[in-house]
Amino acid sequence: MTTVNSVENHTTIFHIAAGLVCLWLSYRLFVFLRFFRPKSEHTLRSVAILVLGDIGRSPRMMYHAESFAENGFMTYVIGYGGSKPIPALERLPKVELRYLSEPPAILRSLPFVLLAPFKIIHQVTSILRELLIHAGEPPEYILVQNPPSIPTLAIVWLVGKIRGSKVIIDWHNLGYSILELKLPKTHLYVKIAKWFEATFGKVAYAHLFVTEAMRDFLVKEWNLVGEKVVLHDRPPKHFHRCSAQEIHDLFTKLQTPFSQYKSLQNFLPESTTPFSTPLTDRKPSSESSTATSPIPDLDPISATAPTYENVQPPRLRPDRPALVVSSTSWTPDEDFGILLDALKQYEQRARELSEANIGKKLPKILMAVTGKGPQRDEYMKEINRLQAKWHWVRCISLWLEAEDYPKFLGSADLGVSLHSSSSGRDLPMKVVDMFGCGLPVCALNFECLPELVKDGRNGLVFNNSEELFKQFELLLTSFPSSERLDALRTSLYHATRSLEVSQSSSNEQWCSWDENWNRRLKPIILRGIRV
Repeated sequence: MTTVNSVENHTTIFHIAAGLVCLWLSYRLFVFLRFFRPKSEHTLRSVAILVLGDIGRSPRMMYHAESFAENGFMTYVIGYGGSKPIPALERLPKVELRYLSEPPAILRSLPFVLLAPFKIIHQVTSILRELLIHAGEPPEYILVQNPPSIPTLAIVWLVGKIRGSKVIIDWHNLGYSILELKLPKTHLYVKIAKWFEATFGKVAYAHLFVTEAMRDFLVKEWNLVGEKVVLHDRPPKHFHRCSAQEIHDLFTKLQTPFSQYKSLQNFLPESTTPFSTPLTDRKPSSESSTATSPIPDLDPISATAPTYENVQPPRLRPDRPALVVSSTSWTPDEDFGILLDALKQYEQRARELSEANIGKKLPKILMAVTGKGPQRDEYMKEINRLQAKWHWVRCISLWLEAEDYPKFLGSADLGVSLHSSSSGRDLPMKVVDMFGCGLPVCALNFECLPELVKDGRNGLVFNNSEELFKQFELLLTSFPSSERLDALRTSLYHATRSLEVSQSSSNEQWCSWDENWNRRLKPIILRGIRV
């Protein structure tokens, strides 16, 4: 009897296990078949945004995510971690950040020839896992940035076919043109990259372009299929010129990273936070206006003081250096050597004027270069060697969090753009950010730059280091009371509020990212109900 009961128990357990296995297989089959369900059954008002890079270093795609979420879309942002994203992506309830995994550590020790295939396979499987499984319901739209083109364009094309999602390609630049910076145009790899980009990028629900030149070229060369929208980069609405109080607060916060630079010792004016910074102090205006040497700080206010009438708000100090900023990715398409040569010439000229004592003077320059990239260490090593003998120029490299970056631009006196574009058909977003912060810009000239920078109206255009140096001298002479710099800043103020920045007949006005997105892209995605 015991034996019979034991057999029955084992049979029951077997049936239960078999039932559970069948149930699990049925569920997986159901999930798999739902990938191929009719397009009309997709989840509306959802988007997956694919960034094959550091999400926090992809501002345009982060702005896209914020705009989609604010318009009621469940927004999945898929990409790599590393840098902190803009605060809105962590605040908005409809945004979900999905970070791709890096290749296992054991693979990273392999030679590049062996690592590359494994890296690509790992990358492809990671993206497919996010888009096909972790995303749950098929998204209504998949928005992908290009470049990189390989393998993302093929992946989103495939997923769009499987899940019926509408693909939107945001053309930042051309992937094959970036490869041409390293290889000849006739190289087999360049030809394959161009074929790949044209084949999988040709057909999409919508194509977004950062310039009209990019749109016109791709429409003519590749005969793109789908909606075509020029969506110029624009600054977020919170970008603005900083007040003295905001500058004071920011540089109080940056005291620690600045103190790590030995090259700044004895170069910046003396300061003691929280009463003063290298750019601001709390001296009364009558004292500040006559100061000719480092300004002593006010004594701390006593906690028992009956009133606070003598507390002065922060003011820009007259002995401050000119803060010049350049944002760069430290890549070959941005020739940092041009800026370095211009700074060498500035140092020599400022020294000559000081020794001549003829009344015309140039200020000290604090050159801050933001961003990360492969050539950073090489250039900073050369800079540190040079500035060990410099008196009038210091150059530092900074990495700023997303919330501090616009404040830093809004605190600066002059911006520099070294972007030259591998394709000649994209525009530097850094200039857009600078304009949004009321910062005049000296920009390196290239083919479609006039779509953004109007020479003499909202910035100055240079072609080489000699011209950049002359612009430094022109704008900074007699700083901080520089008439030329003030005039350019005033011109920029009017240009970014009323002047057309596009050469087309579309009569496009300068506006914030939100206004531009709502005007250009919102009508297309809101009418995109399944057909």
